[in-house]
Amino acid sequence: MEEALAKVEWTTIFFFVGLFVLVSGLIETGVIAKLAEQAIELTGGDLFASSMLILWLSAIASAFLDNIPFVATMIPMIQEMGNMGVNNLEPLWWSLALGACLGGNGSRIGASANLIVAGMSGKEGYPISFSQDGL
Repeated sequence: MEEALAKVEWTTIFFFVGLFVLVSGLIETGVIAKLAEQAIELTGGDLFASSMLILWLSAIASAFLDNIPFVATMIPMIQEMGNMGVNNLEPLWWSLALGACLGGNGSRIGASANLIVAGMSGKEGYPISFSQDGL
């Protein structure tokens, strides 16, 4: 049991715990609903413009934030946009998926797999540094 616990990537686990707590706070304080309202105002409710906004926002944000908690934050935002009158949410879901998946490859912290590989690489004596490796 001790050997198994020693091999657990605790840093990665606590990183995700902190991110999910932050996302829950944004949902509970109404920030997500406000973001949905602003997205609709910015795009005028136009489906194509809303899809492009979510696509590019997801791609850029997922390069600098882990894409799992980012998507967890965006899901209630898109649902709220549906509650506010956007009738066809399907293009928004596809925009979120595409943007978050592609953007997650933009940096080490953009996707869970990137973090796990960086942690394992460091344990083997080959550290990966954001400042040295860049985006």
